[in-house]
Amino acid sequence: MSPVRIGRWSAVLLVVSSVLGVAAFCWPFFVAPGTLLADAAAEAPLVFGLLLVLVLGVLLAQLADGGIDAKALALLGVLAAVNAALRPLGAGAGGIETVFFLLVLAGRVFGPGFGFTLGAVSLFASALLTGGIGPWLPFQMFGCAWVGLGAGLLPRAKGRLEIVLLAAYGAVSAFGYGLALNLSFWPFALGAHTALSFDPNASTLTNFGHYFLFDAATSLGWDTGRAVTNVVAIAVFGPLVLATLRRASRRAAFETPAEFHDARA
Repeated sequence: MSPVRIGRWSAVLLVVSSVLGVAAFCWPFFVAPGTLLADAAAEAPLVFGLLLVLVLGVLLAQLADGGIDAKALALLGVLAAVNAALRPLGAGAGGIETVFFLLVLAGRVFGPGFGFTLGAVSLFASALLTGGIGPWLPFQMFGCAWVGLGAGLLPRAKGRLEIVLLAAYGAVSAFGYGLALNLSFWPFALGAHTALSFDPNASTLTNFGHYFLFDAATSLGWDTGRAVTNVVAIAVFGPLVLATLRRASRRAAFETPAEFHDARA
């Protein structure tokens, strides 16, 4: 049984927050031509607050549904702390990011609910550790949460096939994460009237073209470094980490309720 169960209310909030999260990422493609306000960048703090409330709402809903018990909270805290400590070791050097491979492996072992929660909490803890709090943080939290959620939803596999599956997912999710995160600042990153700029007066198809050119020109190399890091880390450390996490899951016995007995009996 997964240590973080997705109950009815947390599932509803997860779906709603994910839909709104996608809308927050992809709004440039749905704005009617000519209707974007000139000071749209000033609304970024509102988006920051909304997404942060949604992420925290999912976590609180899981607590209210009984989806997170004391053992799961302890395990979540340990893995989030490890991820928060790993992240500064790789970020900033050619796209080498060490935070994703453990997230993928933990989501695989402990399920989609745990993966989603670990992704969000890891990035929040890392931001507190490094002082990286800003309007980009909720987008990073949602991006990592979706990576962990997807890892928990992968089909069953064993042995080498499982490692290949996880490595392939690590590569694909690395590019997907970068492609999504760039949307959080692309409309405000460049001036108008370039081949890479967001054009509020252009059609959706034109802006799609501009965005993919922007992503290829600015972050394709970084995303490739992230994908290679994921593949290598999962291939090298995956079997050992998977075995360790599964052993921890068996010993924690998440499906067994805690019982207390009087020592004098």
